[in-house]
Amino acid sequence: MVWKYALGLALMLGVAVPAIASPATYDERPAKLANPNDFRDFDRRVVEIAMRDGVKLHTVILVPKGAKGAAMLLTRTPYNAEDQTSYGHSPHLASRLDGYDSAPDVVIGGGYIRVVQDVRGKYGSSGTYVMNRPFVGSSLNPTKVDHATDTYDTIDWLVKHVPESNGRVGILGISYDGFTALAALVNPHPALKVAVPMNPMVDGWRGDDWFHNGAYRQYNDDYVWEQVGTKDNSDHFETPNADVYDMFMRAGSAGALASGHGLDQIGFWQKLKAHQAYDSFWQEQAMDRILARAPLTVPTMLVHSLWDQEDIYGSPAVWRALKPADKAGNLYMSIGPWYHGQEIERADMLGPIRWDADTAKWWRMHVLAPFLAHFLYDKPMDVATVTAFQSGTNEWQRLPGWPTAPATTKLYLHADRSLGMAPSDSAARIDYVSDPATPVTFLPRPNKLVGYENNPWKTWLTTDQRPVSGRPDVLTFTGPMLDHAVTIAGMPMVHLTASTSGTDSDWVVKLIDVYPDEVATDPAMGGYQLAVGMDIFRGRYRQSLSKAEPITPDTPLAYVFALPQANHVFLPGHRIMVQIQSSWFPLYDRNPQTFVPSVMDAKPADYVKTVQKVSVGGADGTYIDLPVVQ
Repeated sequence: MVWKYALGLALMLGVAVPAIASPATYDERPAKLANPNDFRDFDRRVVEIAMRDGVKLHTVILVPKGAKGAAMLLTRTPYNAEDQTSYGHSPHLASRLDGYDSAPDVVIGGGYIRVVQDVRGKYGSSGTYVMNRPFVGSSLNPTKVDHATDTYDTIDWLVKHVPESNGRVGILGISYDGFTALAALVNPHPALKVAVPMNPMVDGWRGDDWFHNGAYRQYNDDYVWEQVGTKDNSDHFETPNADVYDMFMRAGSAGALASGHGLDQIGFWQKLKAHQAYDSFWQEQAMDRILARAPLTVPTMLVHSLWDQEDIYGSPAVWRALKPADKAGNLYMSIGPWYHGQEIERADMLGPIRWDADTAKWWRMHVLAPFLAHFLYDKPMDVATVTAFQSGTNEWQRLPGWPTAPATTKLYLHADRSLGMAPSDSAARIDYVSDPATPVTFLPRPNKLVGYENNPWKTWLTTDQRPVSGRPDVLTFTGPMLDHAVTIAGMPMVHLTASTSGTDSDWVVKLIDVYPDEVATDPAMGGYQLAVGMDIFRGRYRQSLSKAEPITPDTPLAYVFALPQANHVFLPGHRIMVQIQSSWFPLYDRNPQTFVPSVMDAKPADYVKTVQKVSVGGADGTYIDLPVVQ
């Protein structure tokens, strides 16, 4: 070999030769890399905590240097504990935590020990993964473990093996991690002293993530693929179109697109497809129903975002389910002017809407930080039962409860496309043609999936509605210019009377604040149409959410459903607007407008044009019940 020949020649010539290893063992890397710890302001420990069934969960513990008697803040996540504790390549804990879930200003300011754990079956943890794993005792979970038992076992280990702690644990998290924070409240460990579920997944059919009142959110296909398909999300969903509007249209149905992209092999997709109605599959998993079975014993602050593009249903639903029985006063709620998870980011704006201050920072310093410190360190706090941001006036409110007002003030739609608080005796039916071949988009094209560059997903709920307000398949009703403020605080209720020439239909209703034609201090907002609340309802569930039934064609029928929570002031000089349409694409799959057993499996011939007629005026006219604060 060449190296042997060179070595022999060097020895004959008397040349000094440095000691070298043979090629078989030569390696410049150490057997185990030791990262110097002296200049860090924290100690990092990685442990595999055994659960009661032997499965080990990968857990990262970050302990501030010199910590003693510190409380622990736990997050359980399917989004990679290593990443969530390594945002900045820095020896400083604040930089390491400057990302999803952590709110480093609160964690560092409170001297907390930060603990982040991979849920079973994801990233570093062993075991199997099930999306929003159902609870023990449910017909959907044949095992003896769930997120509640895993949280209990984790906390039990932490209080026994982290000597710097004071034996108290709080749990917090956003979205899926908000769901796991809620799960911790089921048979909680005694050391769990406080919970802050932020924008949690609560009910995947009623209005979080997967469906909204029966309409399928096909924009989640890529999430289902990446989150369930692999343990580490390493296989990415591929889109062949720069504008995914084209991808969804060319596929036809949601089921055809899923099959073409390989989703049929994903167990959770098969469940979505099999449970398109609000059957026992969804009802058994709804966290508001689960938590209502026993008194809340852990002080809990629900965090809700008024423009949450992913989980806008969950926190208020849990509040409604638990607060009436909360005799101990353990339940609090915060309502902010944010998109999904913006409460831990900078939040002086939402899209083009300015709030006049960093609303998230104010909330973290004045609400979140003292709330945690009170229950984890016995420090005094002055936090209201409900802390709510009022858009329009852009002010924080301290409230004794929620909603502030019942939804009893009727906003009537009139035949001349106007709105008013007084009914009209003149009954009429206003029609438009809904064509699945030219659906109304939820955002102006081009449309991009979540996570792709230049995708306005986070702020789409505040997108100007003018691009669709003039479409012939969108009915627009506009009220007079207001000479006084109209304040709403609660959940508007839609009372729609309408007919379709088809046998199925979707109904989208939007409550909108129309800005003055000119806004001197912010010219870009002149004439802006800001949606205060909007949602979709799939008509086949008019009679029963749990059973699809065809719609009787050409017959005016009543549809009643809620819009998301609002805490808003329509200011003088503004107008109130209502829009009605029958598609919201490609966020939601197209309704074929022909009744078929499975909308996801609709065939091309099933998609038909229909004439939609909305009844206004008279005894059966359409109106929205507004929670107007007198």
